Amino acid sequence: MSDDETLSVYAAKAGDYANLTDDAAAQDPSLIAFVAAMPRRGRVLDLGCGPGGSAAVMAQAGLVVDAFDPVPEMVALAGRHAGVSAREAGFEDVTQVDHYDGIWANFSLLHAPRDDMPKHLARIATALKPGGRFHIGVKTGTGSKRDTLGRRYTYYTESELVDLLAAAGLTVFDRREGCDTGLDGVDAHWIVLAAHA
Repeated sequence: MSDDETLSVYAAKAGDYANLTDDAAAQDPSLIAFVAAMPRRGRVLDLGCGPGGSAAVMAQAGLVVDAFDPVPEMVALAGRHAGVSAREAGFEDVTQVDHYDGIWANFSLLHAPRDDMPKHLARIATALKPGGRFHIGVKTGTGSKRDTLGRRYTYYTESELVDLLAAAGLTVFDRREGCDTGLDGVDAHWIVLAAHA
């Protein structure tokens, strides 16, 4: 992701974002299901890991965790968690083949331009082992806009996202939706989908 304004917001608000998300990660039913589905010592990628709360939960469960984020301040926070290998990297840096048992992209790919989503999902599908699990979370809606903090969001309907995953060779088998207050203080509707390669 190369939107400088979005990246600068996350750099400035890294600590606030950690306070908002880290404690919630261990209670996330989607993350609990994702971890439970992984093989013992499975290799996973937290793509757009932010401050690393989800990556930490995965590592505590005994998984081998790679964590990518394009914001250095987020990488520093994620790297403080035991067992998390964090590095500064973006969606385009997913170049592995048949490498991961699972890839977790929780509310990160929604910052990519819509036109880039097919190639990002294709890279993810290639990086997953056959049968590997993929988790994606996005805010629901249509179009693209910036929030009050300046972050760029691309919104998706469920059917649009399912079609994009299918085109990449990923089959959706579970879904969950809700509404939460984000870093900008605004309530937003969201959907998370679980798929397999």
